[in-house]
Amino acid sequence: MIFLKLLRESYLFAVHELMVNKTRTTLTLLGITIGIFSIISVLTVFDSLERSMRKGIDSLGSNVLFIQKWPWSMGGDYPWWKYYQRPEPTMKDLREIQKRSVAAEGAALFIEVSRNVNYLSNRVEGVDVLAITHDFGKIMPMEISNGRYFTPIESNSGKNVILLGSEIAENLFNTLDPVGRKVKVFNQKLEVIGVLKKEGEDLFGNTSDEQVIIPMNYARTVLDVKNMSTTIIVRAKPYVSNAELIDELTGIVRSIHKLKPSAESDFAINETDIITQQFDQLFGVIALVGWIIGGFSLIVGGFGIANIMFVTVRERTNIIGIQKSLGAKNFFILIQFLFEAIFLSLIGGSVGLILVFAGSYVATNVLGFEIILTWNKIIIGIVTSSVIGLIAGYIPALMASRLDPVEAMRMNS
Repeated sequence: MIFLKLLRESYLFAVHELMVNKTRTTLTLLGITIGIFSIISVLTVFDSLERSMRKGIDSLGSNVLFIQKWPWSMGGDYPWWKYYQRPEPTMKDLREIQKRSVAAEGAALFIEVSRNVNYLSNRVEGVDVLAITHDFGKIMPMEISNGRYFTPIESNSGKNVILLGSEIAENLFNTLDPVGRKVKVFNQKLEVIGVLKKEGEDLFGNTSDEQVIIPMNYARTVLDVKNMSTTIIVRAKPYVSNAELIDELTGIVRSIHKLKPSAESDFAINETDIITQQFDQLFGVIALVGWIIGGFSLIVGGFGIANIMFVTVRERTNIIGIQKSLGAKNFFILIQFLFEAIFLSLIGGSVGLILVFAGSYVATNVLGFEIILTWNKIIIGIVTSSVIGLIAGYIPALMASRLDPVEAMRMNS
């Protein structure tokens, strides 16, 4: 009961201090508010970015490898022209990988170009056209809301068929059913056989909603594929690690390219872990900056709370003397003032958390970027505020607890 009464009195003092000395207390707590807002907002945004990043990487597949001309992670001192002179992955490379690999569940080749897509008088400009070999659908599964995927015969014969992203289908056909109708791409008519399920954008801005997909063998009849940037994607079999698959693919592709044992590989095998590592490093630096900015604000706020507590001890010296003369122990006085400092800090921290919540609400409901203030971030904010209040109030509280009761009662009399 005594402990609860102490908590109540400490809370009432903090509120009283805020009401009586509005300007002084508000300016003091502003440092705590800014500090908590800076730290928690940075952590909250990073959480949301990380979730979006993980979603984007998961859509690529953690066990999917990308054989390309350029590596995703380039050293700053590595001559870029060596990468430029490398050959692009070819259909021959793909066929040999499919024939020789025992660790791969599937392999496919794709290219991307930008073209206009037309249906009657409707037109969508700058559409991402993805040309794929048949097994692409096994490696990167697609959800089709209407229609179907390519048949092996359509893929192998290069039939003029096409899959539409949901946004493209909506812009071209509005409420009409696109399946069975013909759109115009490359000045050629292609039959729509399916519409992809709407998925939205990931962190990297990738989305199938604004994409159309055609068979690679059809693309080879209308595009100079040999002189375009190509990518081979390979998915590992279950229980085969990426490292094992990389070792096997490295040997296969080197033998296809007839490279000597001492020669440097003329291709790169990329994996999504490279993206994760690069983002982790970036997030780490930005998080550190957020903590530094927030830390400075918290230090300023902490000094402000310490100043308030020193003034409070001086103003209440007589009351402290009376409390001690009636039997109050030093520890009781110490805890009383510490709680008051903690409650003051918590008020500032709570305002900071409210601002983060408001910002998250606006970002999610107005800007369309989902940011969620999670309970663990709220706990971090509360604990950080409490620790700052504890540290800031310790010396004033210790000074109050050590006052001589007789001298204390004389001082303000």
